[in-house]
Amino acid sequence: MTKQSIKAAITRGNSPVDITQVDLDAPKAGEILVRIAAAGVCHSDVHLADGNLGTTRWPIILGHEGAGVVEEIGAGVTNVKVGDRVAFNFVPPCRQCKECIATRFNLCEVAGEHAYTGNLLDGTSRLHEKDGTELRHFNFVSCFAEKAVVPAGSAVPVQADVPLWQAALLGCGVMTGIGAVRNAAKVQIGETVAVIGCGGVGLQVVAGARLAGASKIIAVDMQPANLERARKHGATHVVDASKKNVVADVMAIVPGGVDHAFEVVGRPETIRTAWDVIRAGATAIVVGLAPRGVEVSIPAIEFLSEKGLKGSLYGSANVPVELPQMIAMAGEGRINVADVVSHVTDLDGIEAAFERLRKGDGARTLVVIDPSIAGSLEGINKA
Repeated sequence: MTKQSIKAAITRGNSPVDITQVDLDAPKAGEILVRIAAAGVCHSDVHLADGNLGTTRWPIILGHEGAGVVEEIGAGVTNVKVGDRVAFNFVPPCRQCKECIATRFNLCEVAGEHAYTGNLLDGTSRLHEKDGTELRHFNFVSCFAEKAVVPAGSAVPVQADVPLWQAALLGCGVMTGIGAVRNAAKVQIGETVAVIGCGGVGLQVVAGARLAGASKIIAVDMQPANLERARKHGATHVVDASKKNVVADVMAIVPGGVDHAFEVVGRPETIRTAWDVIRAGATAIVVGLAPRGVEVSIPAIEFLSEKGLKGSLYGSANVPVELPQMIAMAGEGRINVADVVSHVTDLDGIEAAFERLRKGDGARTLVVIDPSIAGSLEGINKA
């Protein structure tokens, strides 16, 4: 198939998202063409749109949390076929670098190198404006568009009983949140957990802690609606960060500090809060994405208590193995993504979704791009 014209949301930087027609080239060897059913709007998208992750990838089509149906495959593709329903893995592993050999696929060196340039794995782009200007890809996926060309390694098959809109949200928010609990922290039955920030990803951290059997799960957020969602996902206690002394309140619930704290905001003050609420010998896990240049101050003397601070990228997960597990769990009703969705829109509503994230309003915005394949939105309390 030759190039085709598709509707997409272009981020040029320092201006609202531009919804327009762009040209999409046919997939090359090792790539597939996917008709996008739905996508989720994540803080990572906003950070790049606002220049917090650098400006070298503008203009770009954002969106890295999505799902759809395979329409075309390039030479050598064997893991999927035309007509398959797939969710996206935004770190397609090369399986040859030292990180992949160590099964740290989320840290694949080859994927990381090309993600930072905004190209596909061969170092080029399949996206162009009508005047020929090359557009960058975001994490190989760029699913704020009607269609996308992605590496075959970015496609994970989705079983028939999971609607594609749900599969879209599993690929980033669920994998990142539940994965951090399972892999970065390895929460055990009976342990105590604090979750600082209960937006789309933070709610999945709460859900992951519940699945792991944590005895006390303390949700911390400034938005009452997010705290209520956290209760539904398994939080045993909530702390309103806009009204109370968070550290004191967490310590009142778990004297001495929690076994695990997850920071899911990406701000110095919330990272420090996660550090302050853990017990001696415990580790705070930073899941939130902080803008470039942001630094965090930690009292060095407290390292004597053997407290630790650790980052987690993409749930510290073996995504090719764990994402299919998450999809199966969603099909069984063990993972709920419907009540994480606070707003539903189409491509034209992406800029408004960015504004909500900048203000800290709501949880996940679901962008339904092709209603004919996205599936029933039953269960979503649409705003």
